[in-house]
Amino acid sequence: MKVVCFGGGKALPEAVLSGLKKYKIDITSITSMVDSGGSSGRLRKELNVLPPGDIRRHLIALSEAPKWKKDLFELRFGQENFGEGHIGHSFGNLFIAGLEHILKDYEKVLEIVHQFLEVKGRCLPATIERTTLCAVLENGETIEGEDEIDVPKRHDPNLRIKEIFLKPRVKAYERAVEAVEDSDLVIIGPGDLYSSILPCFLPEGMSDAIKESNARKIFVCPPLTKTGETNNFSVLDFTKEVERYIGCELDFIIYNTQIPSEDEIISYKLKNNWVYGAVKIDDGLSEKKFIGANLLNSSKGIVYDSDKLAELIINLASR
Repeated sequence: MKVVCFGGGKALPEAVLSGLKKYKIDITSITSMVDSGGSSGRLRKELNVLPPGDIRRHLIALSEAPKWKKDLFELRFGQENFGEGHIGHSFGNLFIAGLEHILKDYEKVLEIVHQFLEVKGRCLPATIERTTLCAVLENGETIEGEDEIDVPKRHDPNLRIKEIFLKPRVKAYERAVEAVEDSDLVIIGPGDLYSSILPCFLPEGMSDAIKESNARKIFVCPPLTKTGETNNFSVLDFTKEVERYIGCELDFIIYNTQIPSEDEIISYKLKNNWVYGAVKIDDGLSEKKFIGANLLNSSKGIVYDSDKLAELIINLASR
């Protein structure tokens, strides 16, 4: 079975990729290339390279290399080397960015990094062209930069996002499009909706490939909403937005039924201040399309258990 997974950041690698790679399937993970904050954002500006952070996380999640290689790629250098208030660069980010800066050939960079980390499957960018993520808010204001959408600093986080787009418009990476066209199963999410998941579908050709694909399409709804992006969102709100951007209906939507208590959310917010609240579960959801289950890993907080989720995904794929 050929499986293509879409997402960025930490959620997809930890919740989906790490569990699915235990099965005998052909995995391709695709991430957006719009990260403009932290280490990735600074490397973009300093070296004029594509943001390395999200694809680095995908590579590590699918790596079957010795532990020291994965630990090396995760190694983050001390904050004191980069000035007050700045996040230190990880070795993996520097390695990927340095290769691109020297080779000027992103496909060669991917080849080298896949070999070094002994990746099971492939990790591909949604595009290899430089672009900026922009969002139009409900009041008509346009904001620029994934980092501003991800963590609002200069706009009101209570305003809903009306639309996102890329500036300039770019084409989808050909190999990523081919992977979608050849897939049996497409998995979308979990993750931050407007700054992580939906940007994957903005490069020209990507949503068309998904729409025209005969693959089953599964969306994994996150368990929590995010301040500035999905305030008060329900499962159906997430579903409608994903279907709007991919241009077709999903076959299944997986969502968490174990709603965390207010105390658990407050405790989680202390470590993750971007959290808005729990995703609301709509009444009357079709049980044929909307698949609810207790998917949380209680030992890690309000995050998905990758083994539970992978088992559910494989079962749905065989329906």
